[in-house]
Amino acid sequence: MKLFNIFSKKEKKEVLDAGLEKTKTSIFDKISRAIAGKSKVDEEVLDNLEEILITSDVGADTTVAIIRRIEERVARDKYVGTGELHRILKEEIAQLLTLSGNKESEGFEIPEGKKPYVIMVVGVNGVGKTTTIGKLAYQFKKAGLNVVLGAADTFRAAAVEQLVIWGERVGVPVVKQKMGSDPASVAYDTVSSAKAAGADVVIIDTAGRLHNKVGLMNELTKIKRVMQKVCESAPEEVLLVLDGSTGQNAFEQAKQFVKATEVTALAITKLDGTAKGGVVLGISHEMNVPVKYIGLGEKMTDLQPFNRTEFVDSLFEGQSL
Repeated sequence: MKLFNIFSKKEKKEVLDAGLEKTKTSIFDKISRAIAGKSKVDEEVLDNLEEILITSDVGADTTVAIIRRIEERVARDKYVGTGELHRILKEEIAQLLTLSGNKESEGFEIPEGKKPYVIMVVGVNGVGKTTTIGKLAYQFKKAGLNVVLGAADTFRAAAVEQLVIWGERVGVPVVKQKMGSDPASVAYDTVSSAKAAGADVVIIDTAGRLHNKVGLMNELTKIKRVMQKVCESAPEEVLLVLDGSTGQNAFEQAKQFVKATEVTALAITKLDGTAKGGVVLGISHEMNVPVKYIGLGEKMTDLQPFNRTEFVDSLFEGQSL
């Protein structure tokens, strides 16, 4: 068993390193060029670093916070060599992730005493929402939990069909109704069915319509209210799925959904195909919502629990300035 655990941890690290390769190469190549010929961190270096972080989709507010903290250290220590910038930047990014509530997650688990643990998944079409639900169901089942899925995105037949396919692939039941049914009714039936069956986890898919549509807030509120007739604490988690490759669009979607409903966690997908992995830092910090999962590929096992220490270590590993 120990060998299996060591191998799986090693495999997880390899997936994470490969998934962040484009992001870290892009960021550190730019920083290396910016400090070429410089011996200390001065105003010019900080200005260049600020531009690099913003163009890497870390976000304006998060970039300002990082630069301000580095400025304070430079002022306090009087002299900071450019060789120290790597360590300082790593420490400050790690600290920001800690302040945003990000944890040292190791696996797919649910809190004790929460059964069924209800997760309502939100996000626009195309971000990988239904795929993320399928991968989550797979991982929870692999962990020995009984899972029920709810197809509450009743506005698109393709959404229901896709969720059913995932349910069959993973081997978990999917509760659905006919096209155009009330999403709240589907959510109610799903939670009722899961509770009666003694299921551990319920994952509810919701409509992925544009985040600026009027009525989204009312719809999500209704779904939550109806589920609470079955389980008073439902949903225990509202998971917002974002496509990391869209950069600033992901920021805007996050802002709109945080306004529309009480988002408690983030899943950021498609990080393996982009150099915009900085969005993980920026969105979590600016929305003050922890990242819970990151998507690093197409395979079932390429969805990982977000571990802030492992993420920062991977981002900086093998890089030098």
